[in-house]
Amino acid sequence: MTRTTLIDDEGILVERRQRAPGHGLSLLKHIYVEWGCKADWDTLCELHYKGHTLAAGSRFVRCVLAEPGQAPQLIGIMVFANPRPLDGGRNEVFPRLKPNVNGRDNRMINQARLSWINKNLTWNNRTVLDTMYRSAGIAYRFKNLAYRMYCSHYGRKAVESRSSMGRFNPFSIKTGMKFTKPKRAAALDSGLKFFAGNFKSDATDIVAVQQELNGKTPAERALVERRLREFYYKWSSVEKSGDKRDLGMTRVNELPMEYILKQIMQLVFSATVYWVWLSQDERGTLPKVMPLTAFDEQGPNQPLARSWVGFRAPWDAPEPEAAPEVDIEALAIELTELEGGVCAG
Repeated sequence: MTRTTLIDDEGILVERRQRAPGHGLSLLKHIYVEWGCKADWDTLCELHYKGHTLAAGSRFVRCVLAEPGQAPQLIGIMVFANPRPLDGGRNEVFPRLKPNVNGRDNRMINQARLSWINKNLTWNNRTVLDTMYRSAGIAYRFKNLAYRMYCSHYGRKAVESRSSMGRFNPFSIKTGMKFTKPKRAAALDSGLKFFAGNFKSDATDIVAVQQELNGKTPAERALVERRLREFYYKWSSVEKSGDKRDLGMTRVNELPMEYILKQIMQLVFSATVYWVWLSQDERGTLPKVMPLTAFDEQGPNQPLARSWVGFRAPWDAPEPEAAPEVDIEALAIELTELEGGVCAG
């Protein structure tokens, strides 16, 4: 291990540690990236820090360890999904996709925008790596190659991601992703006042808050639970869009309190960052399985240094799924209603 002292852009001394040449995880050369399935997600979903539910149109790419003489072992899974119609971070990176500028949007414009988004973008909705293989340089290699394979196969131009973890772990930066400036949650100030007015426990400790709620008298608990549901509905855009937008508090009143409390914690304390990775390789130029070490042959934002067409794993790799159809007409109507546009026709 060697150490180098540098000065960053703000004049602060920074000490970087560099591994000696030739030192690395010996298992890297036995790890591959290939197409996966829902069963792979079900196997590893309990290790995800945020949630187990998946977005619409989910497709899967997995990471496997295949040591000589042994069957492939699942060690990671990545989920791609249809891009969301609206995203504030996307509007910053792709300003021409911002909806209803100057109030001129109609259904035809929304259809054209959403059709372009659906054909050119994809959303990295979930990424999980087995805890036994973390902090070994696998995650960012896995993400980069999975992005390349997905974009090459489906003809996508960019991969989007919304992540809180990326603020604390640099693997997305190592993947080659760019990000917008982090912003704090919109409900932070209101949420802190709400918790201070209803709980004595630390607002960031969901276990303590839940225990305090359970310890209240029936009358007090009913009052606080009603306030929790009202607060959640007020700040949740999910409950005011799609099929839920006409239900009001009817649906929220039937949700489990554990779910309500968890969602409020997300609304108040999570500050997700918008990340984007631009495709670098031509369509149809990547095989259905790639060795993890292919990442190291070029920069994360450069085309592959060599052609991998024809590369085969020592086992039968699964075929990628067909891209699902998206109802652009229904999305356009929904977007028009959400953004206050004027419906054409």
